[in-house]
Amino acid sequence: METRIEELESRIAFQEAAIEELTQASLAQQKSIEGLQAQLDYLKSLVKDMAPSAVAPMSEETPPPHY
Repeated sequence: METRIEELESRIAFQEAAIEELTQASLAQQKSIEGLQAQLDYLKSLVKDMAPSAVAPMSEETPPPHY
């Protein structure tokens, strides 16, 4: 009976260690994802600023032919 209890305690300790390791890995991945999302948002804003607009500014518009 004593051996079985010790074995169960050992298993629980191993499982707790494994859960803690998985938790730390998950937190590291989440931090990495957040950093990548921030970089992606920044790059999106750069591309948006670089893309030409389909509408010309008023200063570049030619007046209609009837003027």
